[in-house]
Amino acid sequence: MKKSDEKVTPTADPAAPTAAPETEAAAAIEPATITPEHLAELQARAAKADENWERLLRTTADFDNFKKRAAREKQDAIKYATESLLQKVIPVLDNFESALTVAQNSSADGLKSLSDGVTMIHAQLKSVLTDAGLEEVDATGKPFDPNLHEAVSQQDSTEVAEGHVLQQLRKGYKLRERLLRPATVIVAKAPPAN
Repeated sequence: MKKSDEKVTPTADPAAPTAAPETEAAAAIEPATITPEHLAELQARAAKADENWERLLRTTADFDNFKKRAAREKQDAIKYATESLLQKVIPVLDNFESALTVAQNSSADGLKSLSDGVTMIHAQLKSVLTDAGLEEVDATGKPFDPNLHEAVSQQDSTEVAEGHVLQQLRKGYKLRERLLRPATVIVAKAPPAN
């Protein structure tokens, strides 16, 4: 019996999992029949697998570093989000302190200048807050909107239509489109018929 005429086919174990076609091709090669071409191909595949593994490790490390950096930047953004607003409000605080000093040391003539100073400070503060995106909710005379107004009572009125705001007790504020505080209002209702 000649060994060169016989083809040896490996018998598959029914319990063994089926391998991928490339793996079957590599597993079907007998150690005695490995040619230099097969060896070179296996070495090339092993080098490519090593290269892919190294690339995967580098990419995973880069991604982990990116996640850590993004989390750190997010924390910094949250921590210092109000920094620019506070830099604009600090001069207003300085002006209020100056006004208080003048009020404590002023005579009757100083009351007019104090009133003018406080008015200017109020305008300065409103300007800073408006630049930061703060909007006033003006409710007087407008239809009552429960999304923007908080009704504390109803009052009979012939001058204002029923369901409209008769009086605004406290201003409401929005930050761009988000409501920060609803306007506190009194809503008009029709007087009872006599």
